[in-house]
Amino acid sequence: MKIDILTLFPDTVNAVLHESIIGRAAAKGILDINCIQIRDFTDNKQNQVDDYPYGGGWGCIMMAQPLKACLDSVKASAKDKNLRTRVIYMSPQGKPFNQAEAKRLKNDYDHLILVCGHYEGVDERFIEKCVDEEISIGDFVLTGGEIAAMAVADSVSRLVPGVLSDEECYTGESHWDGFLEYPQYTRPEVWEDMPVPEVLLNGNHKKIETWRKKQQIIRTREKRPDMFEKIDFSAKEDKKLLDEIVKDDSRLKLTLPLSYRKAVTDDLPSVMAITKDAREVLKKRGIDQWQGIYPTQDDFIPNIENGECYIAFHGDEAVGFFCLVKGIDPYYGSITDGKWTEGLEYCSFHRLAVKAAYRGSGISEYIFKCADEVCRSYGLRCIRADTHKKNKAVQRLLKDSGYKYRGNVTVGTEPGHDHARQAYEKILKK
Repeated sequence: MKIDILTLFPDTVNAVLHESIIGRAAAKGILDINCIQIRDFTDNKQNQVDDYPYGGGWGCIMMAQPLKACLDSVKASAKDKNLRTRVIYMSPQGKPFNQAEAKRLKNDYDHLILVCGHYEGVDERFIEKCVDEEISIGDFVLTGGEIAAMAVADSVSRLVPGVLSDEECYTGESHWDGFLEYPQYTRPEVWEDMPVPEVLLNGNHKKIETWRKKQQIIRTREKRPDMFEKIDFSAKEDKKLLDEIVKDDSRLKLTLPLSYRKAVTDDLPSVMAITKDAREVLKKRGIDQWQGIYPTQDDFIPNIENGECYIAFHGDEAVGFFCLVKGIDPYYGSITDGKWTEGLEYCSFHRLAVKAAYRGSGISEYIFKCADEVCRSYGLRCIRADTHKKNKAVQRLLKDSGYKYRGNVTVGTEPGHDHARQAYEKILKK
């Protein structure tokens, strides 16, 4: 890509475009960027490039002659006469410049000649005779075209192969595909009590990619509704993400601190109310789990007395619970179609439920983190859990939290109900 910039201030433009990434690419010969002094092509001893406008008016106008002479010289000096050349005048009256225009210029031309006006503009006859198109970088007026020319040159140049280290350096950025870019983070992991989103720390690249795409949609919708209205969501994957975002918007937002503690007997009414919520949701989803008498208040009392039942809070409100029981679970000995990890003591993670109003808010994910913490406090590294084969929501939570599917088990003896469960296991890192 060859870019020639016709300007009255070549030193200023060169100082910017021959630094950093663009400057290094030019030094390597990937780009050929030149700034040409228009004043050197005047036909008078004073090197005059401007004069008063015919018809009167404020200020001066750049004359056509030095501009045309400068342009002719640039075209004549091009070593490769077969270059696809485009002469562009930087003008507030031009076509608005955006990422799509940058891609067009990079793909359609090998040689860009950017003309920088100054004063009150340039002689219209030069535009009519010599300019292929006019480009504007926004609905505002600058003192000269240099800033606009540098913006266009930089934007186009970084699309040239070899300028950036990898194509992904620009394909994931704002405006490339109609979206704004997703948020970015670097070290430290926590800065002024603000942590990096955990999804970026777990090494799950597919989940990270999904999170980033969602953030692009959300950011574009919030910051540039004009762009968002033009996005085509007909692609199945994009439509799915948009539907998830709309669904997330309807969910309760967590605005207070989260905490958890061991349950006490006085917490039983809250535990049973949340259990009732969970039972109704499972019934609506056609999942035969917790659809009989189990679990009753009497099932929770031993866990509470043994310090194995925990309550999660949003502020002062009880919003969920879980039980983490040490020792051998007799039902887990019936595993089929697979096997548990041998040689590790474990705890059983069961009776997890979240208050109906808080479903989808992140409480479940918080409870899974709490279970990891409690397991470590037991001096153990292995957690086992089970769920109904139709309970896709809990299966997703288990997998997203690092649990591995181990096989099938039979849990419970309540007549008339499905006792088959899928078994999962997680080994915590040392």
